Amino acid sequence: MQTIAGFDRIGEENAFAVLARAGALAASGMDVINLGIGQPDFPTPPNIVEAAIKALRDGQHGYTPAVGIPALREAVAADLDRRFGEEVSPDNVLVVPGGKVTMFTAILMFGEPGVDILYPDPGFPIYRSMIEFTGARPVPVPIREENGFGFSAEETLSLITPQTRLLIVNSPANPCGGVTPKAEVDKLVAGLAEHPQVAVMSDEIYDQMLYDGEEHVTLLRYPEIRDRLILLNGWSKTYAMTGWRLGYSVWPDDLYDKARKLAVNAWSCVNAPAQFAALEALTGPQDAVGEMVAAFDARRKLVVELLNGLPGVSCITPKGAFYAFPNISETGWKAKDLASSLLEETGVATIGGPDFGVLGEGYIRLSYAASQEDIERAVERMHGFLARG
Repeated sequence: MQTIAGFDRIGEENAFAVLARAGALAASGMDVINLGIGQPDFPTPPNIVEAAIKALRDGQHGYTPAVGIPALREAVAADLDRRFGEEVSPDNVLVVPGGKVTMFTAILMFGEPGVDILYPDPGFPIYRSMIEFTGARPVPVPIREENGFGFSAEETLSLITPQTRLLIVNSPANPCGGVTPKAEVDKLVAGLAEHPQVAVMSDEIYDQMLYDGEEHVTLLRYPEIRDRLILLNGWSKTYAMTGWRLGYSVWPDDLYDKARKLAVNAWSCVNAPAQFAALEALTGPQDAVGEMVAAFDARRKLVVELLNGLPGVSCITPKGAFYAFPNISETGWKAKDLASSLLEETGVATIGGPDFGVLGEGYIRLSYAASQEDIERAVERMHGFLARG
């Protein structure tokens, strides 16, 4: 049967393939420690769960507006104002079924044959996958260890051509845990004044997961690009709600109705009780967020210390998110081969760096959204494996 050509260009997120393989090995009796998938190991806070249950009991079973219930869009705008002091109109907020939907919408909006889209490498694999699906040319923006895994404004701007239509940035970053300093963001925004045709999608899904006194630099703070800025955020990471499939985006006036029309065509609306849960997440107590981030901070310090004790491995300290991206080039292993062997032979699930881009070779990704006990057991197994040569 003949298929549409674009579908042959779609990639995938290998973390889910690793998750499936880890599950199969666990079902066969292997003791598997999963440091591969990027999701908090905490449950969704009880008040959020209860809000969804109440919504169901109150009869919230029908369609909602395609862009999200008004109260939730207002709460998103109020939350951004509270945290960053930046005014956002609820009329620019779109509630979506997961962060990937914002990526899909933005890349589909700008991508077509003959145009360039810039994206981080190493970076979230769906960026490149969707760019290639549209027929646009994916242009990797190098994310380098020597820059603390933040982007270089100078290098990023040097890659922009007259064909560039969209720039994707991500800080705090997946998979490296890097946080781009404000000075670099300032330089990037200043340089974008020379490229008014370039829209920007800022993936800020990890914006509350920062450490060592780092503060999040949201691109909402730059009025000179607000008319071409698409903000991606959501509830999955911050409130341990990965399975609820909830995200939001902020769109400029000229693009909002286009995104709304895609919502109507593609998913109609986000399920009603989940939206009431999201409303409670933003307006209810925030203690659970701080407690979770504090736990991640302790795990971060532990995993970096332990990884740096492995033969042939070095790991800089991530400043954000919940990932470590150790350099394994001195082990003699190719990254994907090492990740596969660690899973099959020791039961430790990690992700090979090339699954996040060509510049990921020489690295593997570990999620420290796992218990300290599991982190210690996993790295001990890794040590035994690498020590065998």
